[in-house]
Order: sequence, then structure tokens, then C-alpha cells
Amino acid sequence: MMKRTFRTCSFALTALAFFVLAGCLDCSPALADKRVALVIGNSAYKSVPKLANPVNDAGLIGAMLRKAGFDTVDVRQDLNASEMRKALREFGGRTRDADVAVIYYAGHGMELDGTNYLIPTDAALETDTDVYDEALPIDRVLVSIEPAKQLRLVILDACRDNPFAKTMKRTVASRAIGRGLAKVEPTSPNTMIAFAAKAGSTASDGDSRSSPFAVALSDHLPKPGLDLRKAFGFVRDDVLKNTGNRQEPYVYGSLGGDDVALVPTKPAAPGPQANPQDSVRRDYELALQAGLREAWEAFLQTYPDGFYANLARVQLKKIAAEEERTAATEKARLAEQEKVKLAAERARKAELEKAAAVAKAAEDARIAAEKQKQIEQAKAEAAERERKAAEAAAAKSLAEKQAVEKAAAEAATKQAADAEIRKVAALSPPSNSSPPGDLAKSVQLELRRVGCMKAEPNTDWNETAQRSLILFNKYAGTKFDAKLANADVLDALKAKSGRICPLVCDHGFRADGDACTKIVCRPGYRVSDDNECEKIQEKKPVATREDSKKRDVERKRTESTPPKTQSSEQVLCNQAGCRPAARGCRIVIGTGQSQGSGGIGQQREVCN
Repeated sequence: MMKRTFRTCSFALTALAFFVLAGCLDCSPALADKRVALVIGNSAYKSVPKLANPVNDAGLIGAMLRKAGFDTVDVRQDLNASEMRKALREFGGRTRDADVAVIYYAGHGMELDGTNYLIPTDAALETDTDVYDEALPIDRVLVSIEPAKQLRLVILDACRDNPFAKTMKRTVASRAIGRGLAKVEPTSPNTMIAFAAKAGSTASDGDSRSSPFAVALSDHLPKPGLDLRKAFGFVRDDVLKNTGNRQEPYVYGSLGGDDVALVPTKPAAPGPQANPQDSVRRDYELALQAGLREAWEAFLQTYPDGFYANLARVQLKKIAAEEERTAATEKARLAEQEKVKLAAERARKAELEKAAAVAKAAEDARIAAEKQKQIEQAKAEAAERERKAAEAAAAKSLAEKQAVEKAAAEAATKQAADAEIRKVAALSPPSNSSPPGDLAKSVQLELRRVGCMKAEPNTDWNETAQRSLILFNKYAGTKFDAKLANADVLDALKAKSGRICPLVCDHGFRADGDACTKIVCRPGYRVSDDNECEKIQEKKPVATREDSKKRDVERKRTESTPPKTQSSEQVLCNQAGCRPAARGCRIVIGTGQSQGSGGIGQQREVCN
């Protein structure tokens, strides 16, 4: 393939000169085309926050169009509704004799019921119908560029998030307000409409002075001879890359089959007639630049004789010498590499043996550490059990102490209440000043209802009733005189809807609502001092030192007592009757302490 490439080099200059000449002939009329542009950038909106980039974007695009050689570039900034209409009207007059007309708009735009509108800086848009009066439809822009003969281009950098839609009131609920701009299909030929973002999506202003869309336009549109469709394709690629694929520019409309460039290609300046040796020299320089054997061989096949052919052969010899040097170097490198490889293998074997020894030592250390860990873990578990047992014993001791203190406090409280009652009783007025019976009974009924009295109510305002009122004062926070039961006390008691005094139950009972119920434990459990069910511990009989000592003394005394003997006239009595003992025998009374002695108190005959 390389040979075929260089074989055609000799014809490159002739073909290039022909196409350049043909291109210049085609481009000469294009240089005479009249190109006009209108650039609008709206940033300083009065009813919504100011935009940062449109004015900068308009300046960037205007400078780009002027540099591209446009005949007229009109840059306008921050236009209200009347100023925008005037600018479009004046621009329409300039497009009547123009070949190319371009309108660039940067600012807010919106879509309403499928129609796109450009929003001036003085628009308020309080309701959706205000759009028809305060904004300019896209059709008004297309009318302004309609007279252009060859190309009509509208660029809308107005796909930003519309702040008016958030506050705008809807007069008709079914009226659609879109996000971004709606798709547009121009009816006139050779008309293109470019959006900064695809229909229905919004564009980004970016983090720099100008938006990513405006920067991409200024980079690709002014390239001479670049077809607009390719230029906008490059713009799309740049914007997608710079916005992380969040914004995709889009172009609507169609052009013919010929390339349509915003900036035509400049014709090449005619030069002197080429020298016939110039083609050989250029081909030689191309081969020299390539520096490959194939390039020089292709050159010699095309030009086998002459000065440059001899130079090509010298270059081939140079390449051959370099190839020999490279081969020798490669051979030496491979030999050295093999030597290093063998040394590395020997070192690797030693390292493997060393690594195996280290691994074995590490495994032994791990096993020892694991055993030590188990030992320490067992010690820790034993210490933890001892700690829990100590805590349980301390908790039990504390509970017993608290129970004793609680009982002492309750006894002190009861003793103080009894003293207070006795004091009140001592200060009570004579019986003729006691409250009426009905009032006293009513107060006692209420005291019983709020849980401060257990006894049955009666008409006497006795010591029990006074103690109950003292309890009510304690828990209700009142300060009634306990020796009197008046209407104020009765009203205060009736004002309480539920129990005031806490329910106190005896040991073995627990509070269940307003009553005390007996605590019933399952078999094997009993009620503890804390009114909780606990398991009954089995008590094993324990032999005391005193009992064992007494038993040993009795046993030794019995064993040391000699058996009672009788004379030969002794009489042996049993169930068969009584008879004298035989000669040489004696009667023995059994003690039951040794084998063969018989039962206790039983007679038996012992002979020598």
C-alpha cells in the first residue's frame, strides 16, 4: 500500500493545481455576495433576575461575524418590545438586496401553545395571554430574513429555564406552556433555525463569561468553506462534551445538495509556472520526510535516473546500515535480557526458599498467637463472670438497703402524719363547732373517690377523715385546714376527675387500677421482699459441730459399758418359758451395738 501511495505522488501537484484553480473560479462570485447580520442580547430584564451571559454572547458572535467579513453586523443589547420590533423592521429593509441574512438572539424565550416567543426586557407576563402582546413570535423574525436570496439563518440561544412560567397566571387551564422552545419547521427553502438545546429542553449558561453554545459557534461557523451542516455538527459535539451530555444543540430546516458555508473559501493567489524538476524535488522531500525504505523504493521506481535518484540510493544505504545496527543492537539486547532472566530465576529460587521459611515461621507464630489469644480470652471471660457476680451481689445489697430505707421513710411519713393528726385533733374546736354531718360525709365520699381514704364515709369528721385530707393536700398541692370540712374542700375534691392519692398495697399484693390484687406465683416460686416472684431455694440439712460431738460421746459411752453377768443360778426366760442357766454358762442381756449381741434388752445364754 505504501508503494502505491508514493507512486501517485508525482501527480499530486498537477491535480492540486487543477482543483485549486477550479475552486477559485467557483468562489469568485461568492466573494461578491452581500451578507448581513442582526445580533440581539437581552440580559437586564426588569421583572425577573438579570441574566449574566446574553450580552457577552452577543458581543462574541458580533465580533465573529465582523471578522468573517459580513457587510453589515448590527449588535443590539437589552431591547424592550418596541425596540425589538424596530430593529427587526430595519433589518428586514437591509435583507432585500442581501444574499445571506443571519439573526442571532440570546436571552429569554418561551413556548406557548406550540408557538415560540422572544421575550423583551420590559415584559411582565403576569398572565398567559400577556405573551401575545408583550413578546415577539418567531414568525416575526422569519419575516425579517425572508427577502435574502441564498441563505436565511436564525440562531436562538433562548432555551434557558423560563422564570416567567413559575409566576404566570393561567387564564385557561388547558393552555400549554412548554419547557424550553418548541420544534420549528420553516416553510421557506434554504432556511435553517438553530436551537441552543433540543426542543423541550433547556440550555446552560456555563461557568465562563460566555455560554458553551456561543463559544462553539464562534469556533466553527467562521471556518472558510465549511458547510453549515457540518459546522453545526461540530458545535453539537463541543456543547455535549462541555456540558457532560446534558445539553444538545439542534438544527431545524434543510439546505440543498451543495455545500453552503457561512464564510466562503478564499481563492488561491496565482503563482509562477512550476519548474518540471520541482515535482521531483517535492517527491524527494516527501520521501525524505517519511524516512522509510518503502518510500525511497517507490521514489526510485518513479524516478530511476538523475541527481535525486542517486541521493535516494544514498538514503537507502543509510537505512540499510541503520537496520544492521538495529539488528545487532537487538541481538545484544536479547542476549543481555536472557542473561538477566537466568540470574533472576536463580534469585527467584532463593527468594522462594526464603519466603517459604518466613511463611513457616509466620504460621508458627500465628498458631502460638491463636493459642495465647484463647488463653487470654478464657481469662477475660472468667474475669467478666466474676465482675457480673460482684455487680449482682452489689445490686442485691443496694436493693436490700433501698428497701430498708424505703420502709424507714414510709414509717417516718406515717409517724409524721399521725403526729399531725394528733396535733390537729388537739387543736380541734368543741363538738358544737364540727361541720354538719351531710357536708362531712360528702367530703369523705369525695376523698374515697380520689383514692385518699379507705374507710367507709360517715357523718363524723373524725381522725381518719382528717388524715385523708392531709394526704389529699400532699398529693394535690393544696393547703386546706385538715380539722375542718367546708364547701371549699368539697369543691376542690369534685374538680379532680381521677385518683389523686397513689394506691398503696400490702406485701403480697400489687396495684391493679384502683384495687389491690394478690400476687400469685407459679409452683416453686414465692413472693420476695420486693413484691416480685423469686425461685424457692432448696435448703440442704447441715450437720452442726455440736450434734456430731454429742452423737460421738453417746456411741463411745455405750460401747465402753461392760455386759451384765449373772451367777450360775441365773434363769433364762424366753418365749418358751423360763429355765436355769446350764453349768458353766451365763445370761447376757443384748445391747444391739455389735454383731451377735441380739436386740436391745434381749436375753441370751453364753457358754465358755
